[in-house]
Amino acid sequence: MATTKRNRPFLVTLLALLAILGAAAALFYTLQFLGWLPFTLGPYRFYGADWLAALLWAVLGAIYLWVFRLLWAVDARGWLFATVLSSLNLVMSGVAMLGESSFEAMLPSLAVNSAILMYCLLPGTKSAFGVEGGAKPDDGFRPG
Repeated sequence: MATTKRNRPFLVTLLALLAILGAAAALFYTLQFLGWLPFTLGPYRFYGADWLAALLWAVLGAIYLWVFRLLWAVDARGWLFATVLSSLNLVMSGVAMLGESSFEAMLPSLAVNSAILMYCLLPGTKSAFGVEGGAKPDDGFRPG
């Protein structure tokens, strides 16, 4: 039985490794909000409900692990979920900052998820997953 080897471009491998880094950052925040790791970068407070923040970060971390598996298999759904998940993590970091967490405390999450989102939106990454850029003038799309 012949197996088909799927070619994984370097861009996709790097994106998958960034997804693992995103999962590690989410796990780090989960353990901090549970009180199992000390807060080293600044104060963390999530509207007085740190258990809720820990739950949300744990879910986002688990989803990142699933996204890693999709990206490693060069599945186009992985690109879509990485784009959406990095956006959600950026929103979660912003909400945590509104909930009295410091910018310095959220900086690792902001940096990793910004890098993932920008990397997902590069034309080379999109083409590696077979994602088209958008409507072109000759596609029959007529605004108005």
